[in-house]
Amino acid sequence: MPVTSADTTIDEPYRQSAEEVIAALKTQPMYGLGSTEAARRLAHYGRNELDAAPPRPQWLKFLDQFTDVLVLLLLAAAMISAVIWLQERDTALPYEALAIFAIVLLNALMGYIQEARAERAAAALRQLSATHSSVIRDGDRRSIPAAELVPGDIVLIAEGDTIPADARLIESASLQTVEAALTGESLPVSKNVALITGTSELGDQHNMVFSGTIAVYGHGRAVVTATRMRTAMGRIAGMLEKAPDEITPLQRELDRVGKALAVTVVLIAIAMIGTIFLVSDISGFSEIFDVLILGVALAVAAVPEGLPAVVTAVLSLGMQRMAKNKAIIRRLAAVETLGSATVIASDKTGTLTRNEMTVRRLITASGGANLSGTGYAPHGGIQLIGPQSPGEPLQFELTRALTAAERANNAVLQERDGSWSVQGDPTEGALIVAARKAGLLREALDARFARVGEVPFSSERKLMSTVHTDAEQPERLIAVTKGAPDILLARCTHELVGRDAVALTDARRAEIMASNDALAEEALRTLGVAFRSLPADRPDHDAFEEDVEHDLVFLGLIGMIDPPRQETREAVVRAQAAGIRSIMITGDHPVTAAIIAAELGITSGGRRAVTGADLAAMTEAELDQTVQEVSVYARVNPEHKLRIVKALQRAGETVAMTGDGVNDAPALKAADIGVAMGITGTDVSKEAADMVLADDNFATIVAAVAEGRAIFSNIRKFLRYLLSSNIGEVMTMFFGILLADMIGLTGAATGGVVLPLLATQILWINLVTDGAPALALGIDPADGDVMRRPPRPRGEGVITGRMWGGIFLVGTIMAVGTLLVLDAALPGGMIEGSGTLAYGQTMAFTTLVMFQLFNVFNARSDDRSAFHGLFTNRWLWGAVVLSLLLHAFVVYTPFLQEAFSTVSLSAGDWLFCAAVSSSVLWLRELSKIVTRRVGENAISAGVPERSA
Repeated sequence: MPVTSADTTIDEPYRQSAEEVIAALKTQPMYGLGSTEAARRLAHYGRNELDAAPPRPQWLKFLDQFTDVLVLLLLAAAMISAVIWLQERDTALPYEALAIFAIVLLNALMGYIQEARAERAAAALRQLSATHSSVIRDGDRRSIPAAELVPGDIVLIAEGDTIPADARLIESASLQTVEAALTGESLPVSKNVALITGTSELGDQHNMVFSGTIAVYGHGRAVVTATRMRTAMGRIAGMLEKAPDEITPLQRELDRVGKALAVTVVLIAIAMIGTIFLVSDISGFSEIFDVLILGVALAVAAVPEGLPAVVTAVLSLGMQRMAKNKAIIRRLAAVETLGSATVIASDKTGTLTRNEMTVRRLITASGGANLSGTGYAPHGGIQLIGPQSPGEPLQFELTRALTAAERANNAVLQERDGSWSVQGDPTEGALIVAARKAGLLREALDARFARVGEVPFSSERKLMSTVHTDAEQPERLIAVTKGAPDILLARCTHELVGRDAVALTDARRAEIMASNDALAEEALRTLGVAFRSLPADRPDHDAFEEDVEHDLVFLGLIGMIDPPRQETREAVVRAQAAGIRSIMITGDHPVTAAIIAAELGITSGGRRAVTGADLAAMTEAELDQTVQEVSVYARVNPEHKLRIVKALQRAGETVAMTGDGVNDAPALKAADIGVAMGITGTDVSKEAADMVLADDNFATIVAAVAEGRAIFSNIRKFLRYLLSSNIGEVMTMFFGILLADMIGLTGAATGGVVLPLLATQILWINLVTDGAPALALGIDPADGDVMRRPPRPRGEGVITGRMWGGIFLVGTIMAVGTLLVLDAALPGGMIEGSGTLAYGQTMAFTTLVMFQLFNVFNARSDDRSAFHGLFTNRWLWGAVVLSLLLHAFVVYTPFLQEAFSTVSLSAGDWLFCAAVSSSVLWLRELSKIVTRRVGENAISAGVPERSA
């Protein structure tokens, strides 16, 4: 029954018995809190989260947009321009100053929105990867966010869990925790439920578990005594410092590129200013100021200072798309690395297979049985195999084997609304279902065989044992053990034959292993079960160790089916087409592993599986050779996983490695991309991983690789666009001033500063063309062949040599075309024109804007035609249309004409500008044809083509 509402505070719970603590907190060990009471306590105590530094106010984040040196110089220039206007009053309003202020403000607003969007995306991802805890609520076992825990909650602690709150233990099965975060002690601390009578320091409170510590062995049940800042961690921390924002290798590289470009542009701007002073008749402060403001404006326009925010936004949005597809990225850098993955090393159970275990076969000394039914519903029959009738020895052996399998078990079989599910390990759940099919009910088994101890499973032993009283024979205890058949059989001295324990001979051991191999050849996962009797008056009654796992009586073999996921084979084929090798690493029988691997296409038929014992005997050199040839590893432990990862990395591979256990953490950290299981994974493995699979599915890894490649490709697209456009602006200004006499610019001027474009026009181009179109490229749909290309080479920069070649080619085309239009509009020069300087600058202004809008389609690929998938990105077309409309406002609106020194253009003018600016599309298309031809020749010569 549910508890009633009450204030629940308790001091020094370690000095009170478990019963006293439970009573003080008004909860129940088997029922827990009711949902209503838990909600009331959550409202009273607040969410179970440590206080952090208060968030930075939004207005300060907006002001951060104005801290860049170049932006501050531009604002200062705008203020000086306003002062000059106040003195001269040569126009109705200070149009130049207003235009600069407006552009800087709009740029700041765009930067603020982009950063805010990236922050929201990152916050949503943190919420998705938040820690969950197993609790008892309303009598049911549930998984809830750790932040929703309240005092009085009954929490279930398993190996690998991060302890979510301070709690008093009420059950402990060899539970050990690492409390280094609190006490500095790195060795595991054994936990028990015994009362402590005196005052004890934190490290000596063995009946307590503390928030933020880690369970590394065993399991237990505890009642929450403190949450939030009332925990030991909260009292020590006081207030958490905000963790520094993650900086990925990509962002660091872009920062280097941005700084190098800034230095280059500043040098060019200085050279350009010097050239202006040399070639122009400069007089008066106003004209000197115009030259200086142009240099600052050019630097502001050419340096992509907002690039880190755009990259963060694109990465975060991509991570959100991955999360919707069940791949939760915990670290931004993983998105970059995914595109370089060359090997995916995956567990078999639950990742390559469905993790829906069903017992199909039992084999004992006198025969065996087939079980029918699928899933976790305990419905189905048992068909005996052998000469015995149900009342004879075979029936007794089967009952004992299933009883042992059901007792050596921590899973819970639940039925709700007619649907059956398992809380806990799916393998253990399948054993419970098999016992129920045999008519072995939990209530009857609990009544006779009450658990008094446990030796938890470990990946090194590959065994798990529990110890029980026997109500029918109270003079003894019974230890039951399940685990890998070959390891278990080595610890057995006898076998149950009928009702008798018969000594095992070498011949009989060989027969059992042959039966095990036969089950494995049917792709069945195998387990062995055994038992032994212990004296009831054993002195260490409460402390059972591995010594109970010797001198066992073998009960039988259990064969379970875990069918491969339908989508896995397709994912393996897709990975192979992308140049990614799939490797299976499992604790299962090598024959089972090899059969499943062949069925999935990981290996061809007949290829061998290397076992953990084989790996242990190999030298580093032998292992380096083996990992190049073998794709299936069986009967391995976490140490073997780590060796495999390092060997693959020594061979130059970029490795994605899956794991779910505590001991998998070193391999997950060592891998280039650590992938933890979201369903079966421990908190420790998730914390060590770069990515968590919400569905534990291999196909999700492959889909995440595809998404990672698409994200990286899009980042390259907008880099290609921004850098080529900005370089085009710089070259236009520099060579326009240098060649002013040649293109008629000097003759069109009436004295003073001679400029191809004004400072306000350069800033407007930066605002209109570097904003929406670049963001639209960041969300461009994935290329159709993204998973038909080889992985990006390890260590390859985001901007390759080939990309730089294309960037400078496009910048040169833009500069040449813009200056030719300017020349054609002005009298004199190489092409005779008849327009005014304002007309010529407006034509050049419009041409450069349109150059960049045509270029946005070029930038989608360095080798594929711009017409490929031309209409697949509606946001890109919307951005282009919006940019054109905004530019038209500047050209035709009288107020903006004054601000930007533009004049109205005719339809013919627009067509001429469009025709010239489209040349960037056609010339780039020709260069792509050449690039493709070179690539085809390289492929025919045996050199793999890489996507740029």
